[in-house]
Amino acid sequence: MSVDSISSHQTADREEAGVKNVMTTEEELMAQFGYKQEMNKSLSTLSNFAVAFGCCSILSGLTPLWGDAMMSGGSIAIIEGFLLVAVFTFCVGLSLAEICSAFPVTGGLYVWVSKLAPPEWVPLTCYITGWCNWIGLTVAVTSTDLGLAQFLSSVISISNPDYNADIYWQYGIFLVIVFIHGLINSISIKYNGMFNNVSLFWHLIGTLMIVIVALVLTPNKASGKWVFTYFENDTGFKSDGYAFLIGLLQSQYTLSGFDSAAQMSEETKDAARNAPKGILYAVGTAGVFGFIFLLAVNFCVQDFQAQVVESAITPQMTKVFLDGVGYNWTIVFTVIIMGAMFFCGSALVLGSSRLVYAFSRDRAMPFSSYLSQINHKTKTPVYAVWGNVIFAAVIGILYILNETAFNAIVSVNTIASSLAYLIPISLRLTVGRKSFQRGPFHLGPFSPVINTISCCWIVLTCCLFLCPTQLPVTADNMNYACVPLVAVLGGSILFYQFRAKKYFTGPGKSLEPDPYLDENVSFNSTDSGDSNDIKKTPVIVEDISKKNTEQR
Repeated sequence: MSVDSISSHQTADREEAGVKNVMTTEEELMAQFGYKQEMNKSLSTLSNFAVAFGCCSILSGLTPLWGDAMMSGGSIAIIEGFLLVAVFTFCVGLSLAEICSAFPVTGGLYVWVSKLAPPEWVPLTCYITGWCNWIGLTVAVTSTDLGLAQFLSSVISISNPDYNADIYWQYGIFLVIVFIHGLINSISIKYNGMFNNVSLFWHLIGTLMIVIVALVLTPNKASGKWVFTYFENDTGFKSDGYAFLIGLLQSQYTLSGFDSAAQMSEETKDAARNAPKGILYAVGTAGVFGFIFLLAVNFCVQDFQAQVVESAITPQMTKVFLDGVGYNWTIVFTVIIMGAMFFCGSALVLGSSRLVYAFSRDRAMPFSSYLSQINHKTKTPVYAVWGNVIFAAVIGILYILNETAFNAIVSVNTIASSLAYLIPISLRLTVGRKSFQRGPFHLGPFSPVINTISCCWIVLTCCLFLCPTQLPVTADNMNYACVPLVAVLGGSILFYQFRAKKYFTGPGKSLEPDPYLDENVSFNSTDSGDSNDIKKTPVIVEDISKKNTEQR
């Protein structure tokens, strides 16, 4: 045998051993958290980043609320406001990425809380964190798909000004869209990874196309002084500072949902390194491209009063495009934006379904025995996908009932996500500071400072987005964000108090045979007269430990 042949065989053996070692390490890591690996680890760093970036979709997040933000603070609230939000949100992303690197498990935030909270508080804090995280991601599906329905109606209004696509028509289109997202996320994760990679390039290339074409073709562009200094307060409040802060909702809504990178940890290769990268890449890229996009759009505003305040077309950004680049290019722009919204909605269904699956395997949700099941063919939590689709459709009914419901839905999404971020970061900063063991990615000596900034920012935005947005406050323009937020969180706490409290002790139970979740598991049990008194033998844990010992 030749030297080259021997060398090639040795290289192949080393590569094979390396792969086995990585896989063993991943399995051991999952076992340490009390879970078994049930899903395929087929997502690369790029695919993980693509999912998180899709949830932070700048085109779907910045376009529906652009007109409202312009009337709540003018161009200053859009440009300077977005920069402000992007900087503080990146701090939040750094805080979450550090924790994610230490605990790279699907379930993300609520699993992290179980490792950081005092033992006696683990069940309740995990429960609240998980439900806040779920509300944030699932309500984001509603707001994104409703935004897509709005844009579709604006396209109809452009081609046929006499036709009024009312809210009932828009809600019907919304139902079709969310149903399609359910179908897409019921297939294998391998194809979902490819789908989200396409989403990434669609967003980046599409944004650059809109920016370049709009700036080149729009006549009578606004001056730099107007773009960076113009202020407008049409909220009715006398305080311009308050109006400016209200205008930040658009930016904060866009830069949320990036924790989906953590939700995909169990399907991501080398998740301790790649999932934190997905979080930071998503926030950073969304911040840069979002700023470029908003800057270009504001330069294209020719008549603030006619195009924003008095526009008959909603979202108002469509009117700006129509006056600037004409009908044909406006159709192209809206198709790009609608495509981005469609990709974003699908990514949100993907991330939220993984959270429901993880939460349900620890029996923390109603119907957990179904929601925690993995389809044998696709290796995806199909029941969790459709549970989220149904919930998103029900929340969408609020859009029919009240004219400001869309803003309320957006506020719920933003507040719930922020609260879910706040709990693990604050625990990392306080009671978990000494016990926390860092992962491959960490903030070093800057961790306390960044975590403190993150907590202060989250508290400010949560309080702000529960406040009214117009004065005088009426039944029609009231900010009803507290209603669905209190209803769902209150219902979840009641469910915990009267039912889940009896058996939910926190994450990390999937390695133990469980008659509530496992249908095909044999138990070594002793009948003591109580059907619920089952002595479980953790055979799976013993097998894994034995296997790892033999390999070592």
